[in-house]
Amino acid sequence: MDSTHANAVITARNICMTFGKNRVLEQANFDLPAGVIYGICGPNGAGKSVFLRILSGLILPDEGEVIVFGKKIGKETEFAPSTGILIDSPGFLLTNSGRRNLQLLASVSGKATEARIVEAIRQVGLDPLDRRPVSTYSSGMRQRLGLAQAIMEDPDLLILDEPTNGLDFEGQRDMYTYLTDLRGQGKTILITSHSLDELKILCDKVFIISSGSLKPFQHPEIIANTAGAR
Repeated sequence: MDSTHANAVITARNICMTFGKNRVLEQANFDLPAGVIYGICGPNGAGKSVFLRILSGLILPDEGEVIVFGKKIGKETEFAPSTGILIDSPGFLLTNSGRRNLQLLASVSGKATEARIVEAIRQVGLDPLDRRPVSTYSSGMRQRLGLAQAIMEDPDLLILDEPTNGLDFEGQRDMYTYLTDLRGQGKTILITSHSLDELKILCDKVFIISSGSLKPFQHPEIIANTAGAR
């Protein structure tokens, strides 16, 4: 990595991705500095979730490279290191409690203690003593549980696909506060969102994906809101 991007948590260069005849991403370039919240918006089907999957290492692009914390995805590491991911709906075991689901996930990596699991559940506004199966959870509760699994290993980077999806007004406000607090602790966060207000509230900089192109989002309100961003 050259010195220009030495301090970037994520560096993505010339990312191309095609599904069938649909060119989802065309020569996309992206840098994510440490300690910020960046947002990505765009029409449905534009490729936002695909781009997050590529940055996470969940899929490999047709062309280009992704470097996360100095490691090349697909070459030096399989998945993005020290990264918590919430993309689409997590595949929880519906007959188990939220806490049991996190325990099972933690047993795979061994990176989250029981105390940390309990803390993560509380941090997202759920009750670690709740024994009800996930099948009884509302969509908002499942979204909170998805965030809990993303943060339970205390990662330095969070990649979150529409993190407030399914949350009511109070839940959205709690999420804004929590993500802002994480940024204050030095965490780096990348989100997607369809909400202009959400992007204005949370993000230091916003990008848009449209017709395969990734570029800064030149909306007047976003520009005014992020003019003093780091």
